[in-house]
Amino acid sequence: MTPFGYRVLGFGSGSSAAEPYTMDYLVIAGGGGGGSRFGGGGGAGGYRNTYNSETSGGGGSSETALTVSTAGLVYTITIGAGGAGAVTTGGVGTSGAGQGGDGVDSSIAATGITTITSTGGGGGGAGDSEDGSSGGSGGGGAGRFSSSGGAGTSNQGYKGGDATGQANYPAGGGGGAGAVGQDRTNEADSGAGGAGVASAITGSSVTRAGGGGAAGVWTNAGAGGAGGGGTGGYAGHVAGTAGTANTGGGGGGGSYDSGTALNKVGHAGGSGVVILRMPTANYTGTYTNAETPVVDGTDTILIFNTSGTYTG
Repeated sequence: MTPFGYRVLGFGSGSSAAEPYTMDYLVIAGGGGGGSRFGGGGGAGGYRNTYNSETSGGGGSSETALTVSTAGLVYTITIGAGGAGAVTTGGVGTSGAGQGGDGVDSSIAATGITTITSTGGGGGGAGDSEDGSSGGSGGGGAGRFSSSGGAGTSNQGYKGGDATGQANYPAGGGGGAGAVGQDRTNEADSGAGGAGVASAITGSSVTRAGGGGAAGVWTNAGAGGAGGGGTGGYAGHVAGTAGTANTGGGGGGGSYDSGTALNKVGHAGGSGVVILRMPTANYTGTYTNAETPVVDGTDTILIFNTSGTYTG
């Protein structure tokens, strides 16, 4: 370890300070994909945050920022992909449904630190009675018979919505980082995705990690949760939508086997994102695959939409 107080110059456009400083992060995993055939919405990717005492997902407290004290230490950033939307393989009236795919974890790793991992969102339930999968936030339950939403991960996200077997087969919405997926206990509407969480780590408030809406059959499809959640498909030839890229939003659920190919399938979850914020005086300028750095007041911000590195 380089002794505290020693400053090494010449890293890119900045300098690397060995004296300890803090680096805030927001780490969001990939959202879960929506299920098909009465499909539940996909759960949002897990959400972990340290900035400015803002909350993490699932109602969790703000986490502890990283302490950077070793010059030249490489932080490896991994961005999780969204889970695949489910595909209906059978014809009308068959049970050829599929569970939505789980989202992939996002993380920050470096020598000597505990890896910071956000868990991929759970896939939406599918078929007659499949439960949603557990994840960062849980996927919603499928709609024909009673089923349960998947559990969220503590301090990262909420559970998916339940379905209670009402006659018109409404399904449960995917859980979001900021709220549970909506249950469906009536025949009129499928569940909306749970809302995401807002953060100003980039200098302005942005909401991310909303859950995916559930599919409608003879009911209204569920809306996507605020923060990138996709909408559910509807058997009246209305396609659902995928979770928004780099928000960790869950994908919308797919409807009954009739109708067009667009509304049969579940939709993919949105990919994750990692954001780092540190004092400009300590920023080294050495990174790979981040967006163009942003300066906000006395801080510099790196946004990783794809996997990369930062050298502290």
